[in-house]
Amino acid sequence: MKNYRAELTGVFGDPVDDNPTGVVEEAAFAAKGLNYRYLTVKVLPKDLEAAMNSVRVLGMRGVNLTMPHKVKVLAYLDELSEAASIIGAVNTVIRREGRLIGENTDGKGFVTALKNEGISLEGKRITMLGAGGAARAISVECALNGAGHIAIVNRNKERGDELAALLNEKTECAAEYLAWEKGMKIPEDTEILINGTSAGFSPNVNDRPDIDYSSVTEKMCVCDVVFNPVETVFLKEAAERGAKTVTGLGMLVQQAALNFTLWTGEEAPVRVMEEALRREFE
Repeated sequence: MKNYRAELTGVFGDPVDDNPTGVVEEAAFAAKGLNYRYLTVKVLPKDLEAAMNSVRVLGMRGVNLTMPHKVKVLAYLDELSEAASIIGAVNTVIRREGRLIGENTDGKGFVTALKNEGISLEGKRITMLGAGGAARAISVECALNGAGHIAIVNRNKERGDELAALLNEKTECAAEYLAWEKGMKIPEDTEILINGTSAGFSPNVNDRPDIDYSSVTEKMCVCDVVFNPVETVFLKEAAERGAKTVTGLGMLVQQAALNFTLWTGEEAPVRVMEEALRREFE
């Protein structure tokens, strides 16, 4: 007897109309012959509890959370992964045996993308530009994966200090806060430089983090969380100075691939997912 019931996944957020994740996940479901659907759903903050109850009621395999729900969703979950617990935010929920488990795949996607480029985090000295949600998740995962030192560069001292203190308290990685001054020089001992801000994201494609680009050297690996455009001004400036660069596209694809596996239990067709995402941005 044929089974017409689809397994449901999706994303809850507000705004959410321009979120491309559904295209990527649906391409993966089709490639693997899975009867899964990915729903892009606008959920207002006042309706988050009802929306999370719907995950249980509808028997959904899980959902992604985007702004402004990544922190407030914690109140409606049964369990958190180690990284999600340290970060204090969740972007992925998995339903297992009726329980809702919170995970944060933002940082994990970044770490996987680096590993795929042959870059180890073990003992590395990292400079992180920004202390927002993406920077926080990536910093925690880098720390959990063996980074030796992370310098948090941020204009808001309180936020930067808080992230550095979190890393020092909850991980074995040493961290410090550096004030982000206009045209600041990147520390000479930096091995991995990461733009964890939204500077350069479409449509503001000519924007770039305010740093002294002459302090970027060929010894550094320079990474961007911005994925649209794929080649940002930040990365182009770094490449001109001989640095190895890693785009935000790899992080986004690997994050989506992790979500796919968490929900389906199957290996993700990463190349299919990357091609689907590139088509969206062309």
